[in-house]
Order: sequence, then C-alpha cells, then structure tokens
Amino acid sequence: MILASFRLALAQTGDPAFRRVIWLGLALAVALLFAMYAGFLLLIQLFIPETITIPFAGEVNGLGTLLSFASILFMLILSVFLMVPVASAFTGLFLDDVADSVEARHYPHLSSAPRAPFWASLTDSARYFVLLIGLNLLGILLFVFSGGVGIVGLWLINGFLLAREYFSMIALRRLPAQAAQELRRRHRFRIWMAGILMSIPLTIPVLNLFVPVLGAAAFTHLFHRLNAVSPR
Repeated sequence: MILASFRLALAQTGDPAFRRVIWLGLALAVALLFAMYAGFLLLIQLFIPETITIPFAGEVNGLGTLLSFASILFMLILSVFLMVPVASAFTGLFLDDVADSVEARHYPHLSSAPRAPFWASLTDSARYFVLLIGLNLLGILLFVFSGGVGIVGLWLINGFLLAREYFSMIALRRLPAQAAQELRRRHRFRIWMAGILMSIPLTIPVLNLFVPVLGAAAFTHLFHRLNAVSPR
C-alpha cells in the first residue's frame, strides 16, 4: 500500500496538468530553501563573525557568502538538512494544490474538498517547523561527529514528524478532526513508514527539491487507501 502510493505519485508525472503542479512546487521549494539558507548564513554571521572553512564548500563568512559561486555548492550540501524544514513549510503553502491535482486524476467521483484558510494552514505547519529546524541543525553536528551514521536517526525522527504533518493536513480536507486523528492513530506505523520513505530522498541534493510535491501526492493516495479500508 505504501509503495503503491509512491508509485502512483511518480506515475502521474506524465500527466501534463500534474507537471505544472510539479514545476510550481519546485519553484516554491527552491525559494524556501534559499530563504532558509540565507537565514542559516545570517546565524553564522551573528554568532561566528570570523570566516570559517567548511569541507567541499571553502570559506564561509555569513551573508557575504550568499551571492558567491561557492554558495551554490554550499547550499546543496546544506539541503541535506534544510530540505526537511522546507518540506514542512511546503504543506501550509501548496499541499492543497497537489492533493487537488491527484484527486482530479485518480478520484474524480469525489466532490471538491474545501481549501483550508491560508493562515490556519500556515499555523498548523509552524507547529512542526521550529522543531524540525532545531532537529536538523543538531543533525548537522551529529552527522559530522558520527561519521554520517547520525543521519539514520534523523530519517526516523523526520519521517515521523513529516508523516504526521502531511497525513493530518490531507485527512482534514475530507474528515472531521476527530476522525482524522483516529485514522492516523489506527494506521500510525504505516504512516510513519511512508514518512521515512519520504525523508530519505530529502537528504539527496537536487532530487530533494522534487520530494515535497511527490510526497504530498503519495500521502494523498495513502490517505484514500487507508480511509477506504478503515471501519466506519
């Protein structure tokens, strides 16, 4: 069921209408990543005024690095950690568009789902956003000092948090809050596994830019499949 949901999401990339959603989502993901990257460099400038040298990226000196050529490589390296908060912010801004496109293609018998108010969606995303940023900044240290092994722990934690966020926001489009919570609780292990499958490619530079859209599509399929088999 989980793999089938991701397979359906990938298969829909051949749909011209869905490709438009992918490119719009990609543009949003790039913009969010750049904003978080700029914020990260600002923190470096505030707390480490001197120039520091980072492997593969060279010298980094806060916002002075932002527009340099080396900054592109550095941003791609940091995307291993920053794309998880990007995926979290993505839900409040674009998740409805992805879910609408998936439902129009695969579930045409359904009526249009009411769109959540913009600020309400953004508030829901913000609940996880700060936590995800903190975890993934800590993950940079764990990654460095554990020889890369710490990334597995981040996959598990981020998978749980992202799965909870994506599934909840999609379920709330079709179910009352209590029913959505019960559905998530009943299938929490499957939902977590889907979140882990989403969090792993989020750590692969460039590929991770497409993950928020495809993840939202896969979780839309997963919701409808789990909702169909759950007792009423």
